[in-house]
Amino acid sequence: MRAPLHFLLLVVLGLVFTLPSLAQDQDSDLTTLTVEVLNDRDKPIPRASVVVKFVEGRSVVKLGKKIITSYELRTSNEGKVSVPPIPQGKILIQVIAKGYQTYGEYHEIFEEEKTVPIVMKRPQKQYSSHEGDGKKKTE
Repeated sequence: MRAPLHFLLLVVLGLVFTLPSLAQDQDSDLTTLTVEVLNDRDKPIPRASVVVKFVEGRSVVKLGKKIITSYELRTSNEGKVSVPPIPQGKILIQVIAKGYQTYGEYHEIFEEEKTVPIVMKRPQKQYSSHEGDGKKKTE
């Protein structure tokens, strides 16, 4: 009767000492992102809409709880947004700002902290194939 009790006690003690190390391992698999949105003259773009989505990579489970893997945020007046911890790996960053082309790219991120600078482009001049080839007609 005493042997099973000792075994159970050893198992419980093993779990008590193992769970904190598992939690630390899970925390190290997260990254805290800062997205910095700038125009082509390195000036910040305030109030830009930023979407950050974890696509694939490290575990998205933290001690049995699923963690948030997608955020929709707006940049500050300094053009920056801080994203709460998200799993490391392939992350999609999309940015929409008035007067600029929409930005969307995948980033491989494996650091605990990372600042991602994004330079937004002005819309390109529209082109139409119906406007002709620019040659004058001769009569």
